[in-house]
Amino acid sequence: MKELLRLPSPSNISYSWSGGSILGLSLIIQIISGIFLTFQYTTGGGAFDMVERLMEDVSGGWVIRFAHANGASLFFMSLYFHMGRGLYYKSFLLWQTWVVGMSIYVLAMATAFLGYVLPWGQMSFWGATVITNLLSSIPYIGLDLVEWVWGGFSVGAPTLTRFFSLHYLLPFVITVLVMAHLFFLHSTGSTNPLGLPLSVDKVEFHPLFSVKDVVGFVVTVLFLSILSVLVPHLFMDPDNFEESNPMRTPVHIQPEWYFLFAYAILRSVPNKLGGVLAMAAAVGFLFLLPLFKGGHVGKAHKLMCVNLFILFLFLTWLGTKPVEPPFVEGGKLASVLYFVILALL
Repeated sequence: MKELLRLPSPSNISYSWSGGSILGLSLIIQIISGIFLTFQYTTGGGAFDMVERLMEDVSGGWVIRFAHANGASLFFMSLYFHMGRGLYYKSFLLWQTWVVGMSIYVLAMATAFLGYVLPWGQMSFWGATVITNLLSSIPYIGLDLVEWVWGGFSVGAPTLTRFFSLHYLLPFVITVLVMAHLFFLHSTGSTNPLGLPLSVDKVEFHPLFSVKDVVGFVVTVLFLSILSVLVPHLFMDPDNFEESNPMRTPVHIQPEWYFLFAYAILRSVPNKLGGVLAMAAAVGFLFLLPLFKGGHVGKAHKLMCVNLFILFLFLTWLGTKPVEPPFVEGGKLASVLYFVILALL
C-alpha cells in the first residue's frame, strides 16, 4: 500500500486518469454481486423462473440483480472511456500495458456475452443462437465447433450450463490480468496530457491523485445506485422479459449496447466469414497499434480520435436498426471509415 501511495505520477494528469480505478471498483462490484447471484441461479429450463423468483421472493434479490445487470453497462462505459483516453493520448505506446489491457477488454466482452445469455429470455436465447452460429463460418471445423459449444444440436440446457461455468470463472482470469496490467503500468509510469517523457515532473500519487480516485468512486456508486433504483430497465431489452421460445424469433435480434458497434460492422459485410473477420479485425487492430503508431500527440491525431468516437456512436446506433436501406449502406460506409481512421491514428 505504501508503494502505491508513493507511486511517482505525472503532476498534470486529470480526472480522466481515474478511469482505471473506476474500472477496478466496477469489477469488484460485479464479482461480489455475481457471487451472490450464483446462490440462487439454476441452469436448464428453470433459469427464467429463477430470475423471476429472485426478483419477487428473495429478500433484496432485485437490488443484487439490477446492480449486476446495470453494473455491466457501467463497466463498459468506464472501459470505453479508459480506452478512448488511451487512444487520445497515445497510451498504447506503453505496449505491454496496452496489450494486457486489450486482453482484458476481449475477455470482458466474452464474459458479458455469456452473462447476457443466463437470464434465458427471448433475446438471450436468440442472441446466443446467432452469435454462436458465427463459428460455423470457420472452414472445415465450423459446424462441429458449433455443436461442441452447444453441447447438442441447438442452444439448450447444456449450453446454458457451460456458459454459466465460464461466466463465473472468467472474472477471476480478468482479475489476474488486471494485476499484470497494474504491474506493467507501475513499471513504466503513466502517460500525461502534454506527452512529456515519463521521467519528467513526477509527484507522489497520494494525496493529489488518490483524492481524484475517491471522487470517481463516489460518482460511480451514485450513478450505479440511480440506475439500479430509479431506471433499472434502461439498458434492458423488452424481449428479454419473455421466456425463451425456440419457435418464435424476435423481430429484430440485437446484442447489448456495448457490442452494437461490432455488430454493425459484422452486418455490413454480405459474406458471413467476411463479416466475422471484419468484426474480429475491428478489435484485433487495436492490439497492433503499438507496432505502427508513434510520435507526438498532435492536433491531427486528436482530431482523428474525435472522429473515431463519433463513428463509434454512429455504428452503435446503426446496430439498433433493422437490416434494410438506408441503414445497410450507412453501416458499410461507417465500417470503412472506422478502419481508415484506425490506420491514420
